[in-house]
Parts: sequence; C-alpha cells; structure tokens
Amino acid sequence: MAPSKNYFTQSTEDAIVLYNNTNDFVLKSKIYGEKIHYGFFKLTQNIIHKFKFYHTEVENIEDLQHEIITFLLSKIHLFDPTRGAKAFSYFGTIVKRWLILYNEKNYKKKVASIPITSLNDDITESYTIEENNSSSDRLPYNDKLSLFVDLYVEHCTNHIFTLFPKDEEAKIADAILELFRKRDHLPIFNKKALYIYIRETIDIKTPRITKISNKLGNIFKNNYIFYLEHGYVKF
Repeated sequence: MAPSKNYFTQSTEDAIVLYNNTNDFVLKSKIYGEKIHYGFFKLTQNIIHKFKFYHTEVENIEDLQHEIITFLLSKIHLFDPTRGAKAFSYFGTIVKRWLILYNEKNYKKKVASIPITSLNDDITESYTIEENNSSSDRLPYNDKLSLFVDLYVEHCTNHIFTLFPKDEEAKIADAILELFRKRDHLPIFNKKALYIYIRETIDIKTPRITKISNKLGNIFKNNYIFYLEHGYVKF
C-alpha cells in the first residue's frame, strides 16, 4: 500500500510556493515551521521505511531525516510549479536519490579495502567443491550462493558487451549487476524498489529493465543449477 499523502496536502504545496516567492526571512521561517516541516518530516520517514534504507551511519533514524531535510531546504528554491510537477513527487524523488547515493557511499567505505576476485582460466580449479570432502568440510549453502554470485557478476561484467551489444542494454545490465555487487549493504528488498532504483539511475522505462533482467536471470539460473550439481562454474 502506498504511503498516505495526507501529511503532504495542497496546503503544503502552496506553502512551498509561497516560501520561494518571499525574501522575508522571518516569514520564510514561519511558513516553513507551520506549513512545510511536518510534510518533509513524514515524507523522509515514509520513504526510509518503505524502501528499508536502514543501513546508516547514525543510530537514530530521525538524525538521518534531519540530514535529508537540511538537503531538501538547500534545494527548495529549485522547485518550479509551472513545469507541471507536484512538490510531493519532486521532493520525493530527491529524497530517494539522496538515500541511494548515501547508501552507495557507505558501501564503498566498507568494501574499499576488499579485493575483487577476478575470473581467469583457473577459476574452475580454484572454486571446485570436492565431492569427496566430508560434510563438515563443505561450504555452507549461503557461502556457496555468495561465491557463485561473485563469479556470476564477474562473468557478466567481463562479457557485458557480448551479452548486450547495444549500449542502452549494457547500461541497464550494469545497473542491475551493481545491485548484486552491493547486495550485502543495499537496503532494497522488493521488486518495485529495485525497478525504481534502476530506472532513476539510468532513466530507462520499466519494460526495458524487465527484458534485460530476464536475460540476466536466465544466465544466473542455468549456470547456478550446473554449479549446484557439479560443484564448479562453467560459464
């Protein structure tokens, strides 16, 4: 169910226009405190919880909201109602993009010192799971899956222009693969949120994303079945 817009009413929309149309700082402060702040507060709160942006550098979600609201205030003067956009959608998009970039920055900090395993001719030998090992020596299921995902992402990245010769399709595929690269720290868990992330990252319509994601999904599924059956990858 979509979050209620009752907190962001036409009165809020009008107040933002009024805020931008006055140079009286005392009046601006009054308008913001009485008519805008609550709308911004609830907007940031709902987006954080709806898309599960919970991996943060702060302990209190309200501290994160404060950071976002401060950013919204730095951009509020850019809102132009004559372009046809509603303030609710305009600032909602800003919040989502801010949170995505914020999460990416945090992720990069955590993985900056971790080397990425590259695919090479010895990949099969290096990652073969010996069938003769005792059960205690075998990799746990989650570790097997994580290992395979790393190999899958590396393979698709290295062959992205072979798999997707068109530039636009390659960009979509890379955006999807980026989600796999950052899977441990990306707080997006539902299909709708994934599509929003990809669409806003590269400005592509949903049907195109579906086409590329299906192809990547088939590559994943077919090779993962082989991996489970044989204990090694054979892309």
